[in-house]
Amino acid sequence: MNKKRILYVEDDETLAFLTADNLEQHFQVVHCNNGAKAFELFCNEDFDLCVLDIMLPDMDGFEIATEIRKRNQEVPIIFLSAKTMKDDRVKGLRLGADDYLVKPYSIEELILKIEIFLNRSQKVQDKVAKKYNIGSFEFEFENYLLKKENKGITLTEREAALLKLFLDNVNTVLKREKILTSLWGNDDYFSGRSLDVFISRLRKILKDETSVKIENIPRVGFKMVID
Repeated sequence: MNKKRILYVEDDETLAFLTADNLEQHFQVVHCNNGAKAFELFCNEDFDLCVLDIMLPDMDGFEIATEIRKRNQEVPIIFLSAKTMKDDRVKGLRLGADDYLVKPYSIEELILKIEIFLNRSQKVQDKVAKKYNIGSFEFEFENYLLKKENKGITLTEREAALLKLFLDNVNTVLKREKILTSLWGNDDYFSGRSLDVFISRLRKILKDETSVKIENIPRVGFKMVID
């Protein structure tokens, strides 16, 4: 599983080294010691969570958080700061931060909070109806719906799950056993027969889409190819 990417902004070299070293055991950490550079990184790369010091050169943590929230309302933000005044904590939270830890902080607590916010963020993302384009079709997984020219085809829950699995792994061979265990929880004969029926139905629905194919890979599995 790919590690979640954390933008960590801290200009204290010793503290940054110790914190980043611990975080890297759990996450992919990109460290920056300059506020303006950190915001530039955020604008040009994808991050799952931001950990921000407040007192930084060129652009402080409050300013970074303000600009991040103008562009992204979802990414979790945690402040780490020596500023202990209640007004600073309130300001940080009002800017859209998810938490505010005062230095010196516990690495264990920081890791736990990061994991909590990442899990919460993932659950929110999972609830968002994701749409896929398949040739001239649009697929709404949450609604089990394939749409084309304002006409809809409603799939069964398992057909929709199968199509999503293919679309999440386009141009990649999926082993038959993996498909069966992912969708049915086992790879017995009857589940295998159901899989064949579902694939046949998907092929029939997509038969006029010349750029889309569900290929049979003998003795291995299947591959959805989209040109």
